[in-house]
Amino acid sequence: MSDIRSQLLNSAIALCNDFASLVPVDQVLSHFSKTHQVTAKEYGLPLLAPFLGRQFSGLKGPNSLETYFSLLRKYLTFENMTFDEWVVDAESSKVSCRGSAKFKWIEGDGDGQWWDEKFVYILDFDQDVKVTDYQVWADSGAAYLARVGQLNALRKKFEETN
Repeated sequence: MSDIRSQLLNSAIALCNDFASLVPVDQVLSHFSKTHQVTAKEYGLPLLAPFLGRQFSGLKGPNSLETYFSLLRKYLTFENMTFDEWVVDAESSKVSCRGSAKFKWIEGDGDGQWWDEKFVYILDFDQDVKVTDYQVWADSGAAYLARVGQLNALRKKFEETN
């Protein structure tokens, strides 16, 4: 593996491992570029969860990456997060991977509702191998149903009919 491919992969793994270990938000932010505009976006309808469907820009301040990662911590917890299927594109300085974890909505009506989820990250990097763009595709439907306290009832109804 070329040196840049190894650097990109190692940098992506370090970010993912820190996120999976629930390190403080400032430590997660240390993986992001300080010389380029940084963004985070988790795709989905914004009305489904406060961290979905909008772009967060900059490291700190309103609507920043600090806000995004803090919202995740406010509304979700997870366990057994793992990552695999790493794809490194050295020419475009991108890394993608698949992750999985057991998530739990921890606020409001959805408190206590768990679901297993697979998700995908695409990470873009600067010349210093720091993340500039963080994109996530995940199961926004399960998050919403857990948020409104309906996931377990729907799951039970599904299991009874199948």
